[in-house]
Amino acid sequence: MAARPTTPASPKNARVNSPVPGTPLFGCEHVQLLLSNSQEVINSTINYYKMLLRVIYDKDVLISQTSKAGDGQINTSLTSNYLCLQCSAILPEEERIKHGTKKSHRFYVDSRTGSLFCQFCEDFVWDPTLEDLRVRKMGTGSFSSNRKRKYDDMFSDAVKEEQKYISLHTTAASCRADGLRGIYNAGATCYQNVVLQSFLHNPLLRNFYLADGHQSGDCQVSHCLSCAMEDMFQDFYALENTNGYTAANVLSGFWTSEKKAFENLVTTKEQDAHEFFQFLAEELHERNGDGKKPENGSEHSCNCIIHQTFYGKLQNSTTCLNCGSVTNATESFLDLSLGLDNLTRKKSKKEPKGDVSLTLQDCLDEEYIKSDKCEYRCRNCNSSQQARRDHNIKLLPNVLSIQLKRFEFKQGSRDRAASKIRTKVQFPLQLNMLPYTTKGQSDNGKESQELNRSCVYDLLSVVEHVGEIDTGHYVSYCRVNDQWFSFNDHRVALAQKSDVLGSQAYLLFYIVRSLA
Repeated sequence: MAARPTTPASPKNARVNSPVPGTPLFGCEHVQLLLSNSQEVINSTINYYKMLLRVIYDKDVLISQTSKAGDGQINTSLTSNYLCLQCSAILPEEERIKHGTKKSHRFYVDSRTGSLFCQFCEDFVWDPTLEDLRVRKMGTGSFSSNRKRKYDDMFSDAVKEEQKYISLHTTAASCRADGLRGIYNAGATCYQNVVLQSFLHNPLLRNFYLADGHQSGDCQVSHCLSCAMEDMFQDFYALENTNGYTAANVLSGFWTSEKKAFENLVTTKEQDAHEFFQFLAEELHERNGDGKKPENGSEHSCNCIIHQTFYGKLQNSTTCLNCGSVTNATESFLDLSLGLDNLTRKKSKKEPKGDVSLTLQDCLDEEYIKSDKCEYRCRNCNSSQQARRDHNIKLLPNVLSIQLKRFEFKQGSRDRAASKIRTKVQFPLQLNMLPYTTKGQSDNGKESQELNRSCVYDLLSVVEHVGEIDTGHYVSYCRVNDQWFSFNDHRVALAQKSDVLGSQAYLLFYIVRSLA
């Protein structure tokens, strides 16, 4: 963007609009001081505002907004930037206050809409003079009032009536209504925001809620979380709005829940994103399914959207080492929790001088390929014997959720973690889960191509925990088509695959490539 002109761009004097009875002459007292200055300042301010509007409205609208940080690094954001009205700075929201304090510049223009922001008021203000210019530029492409009259005269009454009919009876899909919005932090709620983003960019959940799958109009549940999710999906995918979203209805439904198992989450302290994921999935199952609470260690069948999306089945096999009899037990699972502590210790012994690094496949091998031994009372040979225990996946879900257990809890306590495991875990963009299934184990590598293809997953979203346990922060990465974006509360930015794969993942969401 060109630097701010020091002299008026036009020989004509810019002027403040004449007063209109019942309408304030200025947007606020601070704008009044700015536009009641010398004629040179008024000319310069109004002409520079026109130039900013030309930049915003005369060029193709880009999804991303680009600014330059203090260190010279280019930042690309999905949310609006602030264009300083008193210099050529382009600033993200977090840099606006710093810039204003340093330069004593207090007026900014929204990089998408052209609206005026007053830093003294900490709000957007409606100034008649500047707003008139913005409306003209947005509507006719010109700042001239004559252009508008000529534009209006081009259309007969019949054409105008036809346009009115079309506008009232047509819903046009927006190129910007693609779910790329941030969520405001309502006070240590980043752990909720990252999970909500993973749900919002899950195509199965999106299709369900946008197709009125919940039918919130018939719902009689007070503070229903599923109704709140439907409202959220509609706002993210039906509006041309890329500003932050306030998830007030979701928070209200969460905080008024009667589930005692998750009451520790209802605080203003940093909490566990994995626990919130479990809570939200369980709540949405109860609102859209059979209403029965899934029980750990048992098989639960339900055809609700949550079970169709996230739930799979595990098979635990116990083989008596005395007589060889096998006992199988099946249970449902919402996600796979993979331990890091033991693997990290084993790796540290092998590589004492280097930084310990694991792969996701290492963790899956440890849990679903390697066997362990246990004491077992065999019913077949009627004796207590050692047995071999195997865990395999009997049925894979459409969306595979994986937790990497980075938090160790104190002995006998579940309300506070003792330490965080920072081991680097490399995870792939494509994941083949066949080796960890019962069919993959039994086929001995001779699986059919169709079976193999049905077990291939693509990475959909990643939740990362950065910093310390008590003072840390959650951010997430989500894939939209073939592009990755980072979500840091209300801030949304383009991300590279290297950013995603280099993150210290806590939760991983993979979607099956070939839906059943």
